[in-house]
Amino acid sequence: MKHNKKDEFAKFQTKIMQRFCSNALISVIIVTALYLFLWKERLGDFTVGLLEYFFNMKHEAAFMIYHEYFRGYKEIFFVTAIILVFFLLLWRLFRWISKYFKEINQGIDILLAEDTDQICLSPEMLPFEHKLNAVKQTLERRKAETALAEQRKDDLVMYLAHDIRTPLTSVIGYLNLLEEAPDMPAAQRTENLHITLAKAYRLEKMINEFFEITRYNSQQIKLNKETIDLYFMLVQLSDELSPALAQNGNSVVLAVDENLTVYADADKLARVFSNILKNAAAYSYPQTEIIISAEKSADQIIINFQNKASGISKEKLSALFDKFYRLDAARISDTGGTGLGLAIAKEIIILHGGTIQATSQDDTITFSITLPTAE
Repeated sequence: MKHNKKDEFAKFQTKIMQRFCSNALISVIIVTALYLFLWKERLGDFTVGLLEYFFNMKHEAAFMIYHEYFRGYKEIFFVTAIILVFFLLLWRLFRWISKYFKEINQGIDILLAEDTDQICLSPEMLPFEHKLNAVKQTLERRKAETALAEQRKDDLVMYLAHDIRTPLTSVIGYLNLLEEAPDMPAAQRTENLHITLAKAYRLEKMINEFFEITRYNSQQIKLNKETIDLYFMLVQLSDELSPALAQNGNSVVLAVDENLTVYADADKLARVFSNILKNAAAYSYPQTEIIISAEKSADQIIINFQNKASGISKEKLSALFDKFYRLDAARISDTGGTGLGLAIAKEIIILHGGTIQATSQDDTITFSITLPTAE
């Protein structure tokens, strides 16, 4: 990794080194040329000529002055010339390097301006270009995530208001009825109280689910893992849900090894299986079987739930595990679920380090859960 990072900047470093060395070489060449072709030859004659012209000096006297005060200090003039030329070229080098800083500054301006254009720098600045574009993409992604989080928060408030209002309105309505009719027959009063209590329990269940999904999102849930008899758990859940399944003539068929175990949180994993089975019971064709199968490999266990139901489009499949999503829009909150069952199931499986997905082929819906076998 370090070697790759070093290679990324090699081109840029080489470019600067080449410029620096070329400037140093050019300065030496220029000064040497000045000395050989001007100072040593023509410049000497030129200096003697100036002295003769401006000071009316004889050639011998002018040459002596040139020899004493110019040629005698040629080393000083030579070094001074080298320094002056070198610093002139060095100044040009700094101006050339500052171009890169200007490019980086322009790239930062694009980041601050949230411009949609890609940041483009010189070819030798490619590593910096990649990093700036990576930062740009990260900022854009975080902005989108923030906007999505805000949207989800708004949706949460909207769904809370909608889903809670329906049972709450029913509770208030029945309580008002009981209060306004004190002479109501005992049988009718008992029935209304029963309905009111059922609505209140439903309201409590909904509120608990809202709090639960919030706790999963904030990662406040901790797992109490243990070795679980998977076959026995599925048998228990099938028995518990058999009354709900029997209403539509559905049944559960287990194709699971009786000795199969899984290392997980028993209560939360049972919640996942229960949510999937309830979902299958709600949407399966009448008089059909829900087949549960499982297979174990070296590093994972795959559990499949298959049921016969109307096919689901790809768009709806991708939204099945979204919060508050209901496959059947006709199922209002008073009779249907909160739309959090599969969302909670997904959070639980992710917390276990596994995956959950749904597929639809013809009239067969399959929920596949993958869990790691390692403890």
